[in-house]
Amino acid sequence: MLTKKVEAALNKQVEMEGYASNYYLSAASWCDSKGLQGAAGFLYGHADEERMHMMKLFHYINDAGGHAEAPNVKQPPLKFKNLKELFTLVFKHEVEVTKAINNLVDLCMGEKDHSSYNFLQWYVAEQHEEEKLFRTVLEKIELLGPDDTRGLYWIDRELAALTAAPSAE
Repeated sequence: MLTKKVEAALNKQVEMEGYASNYYLSAASWCDSKGLQGAAGFLYGHADEERMHMMKLFHYINDAGGHAEAPNVKQPPLKFKNLKELFTLVFKHEVEVTKAINNLVDLCMGEKDHSSYNFLQWYVAEQHEEEKLFRTVLEKIELLGPDDTRGLYWIDRELAALTAAPSAE
């Protein structure tokens, strides 16, 4: 059975994952409007993945005797200066998600909630992969030249290739 503290914190994480899904959706739409279909496809896929993360938490809360709450999700950014800014902001958001997951893990340890602690280990590993992925994308944008149109073309192709690659999940 979840403590009220853990239940509230998990519901807060549901909200954060919902926001992440909308953030990626907004970023994907911006890319689509700029002719960056590779980046858009990559980000649409991540929007779906973040929604799956949200739903996994949602079901866990209810399965553990709590009450999952549909999140009130704030509006994400709608426009970006360029692809580098977009991915810089996404990376920063992923770092914030990692901090939130780590805080949840700490809370579960303090509450001696071993079941929730165990459940959250999947998120710990997932966040490691997310940060690594987005750090790599940023490094490639920098390497190819964030303002070079040929570099933009190649990074868009690279993101399309990442979208086509089978998921590790």
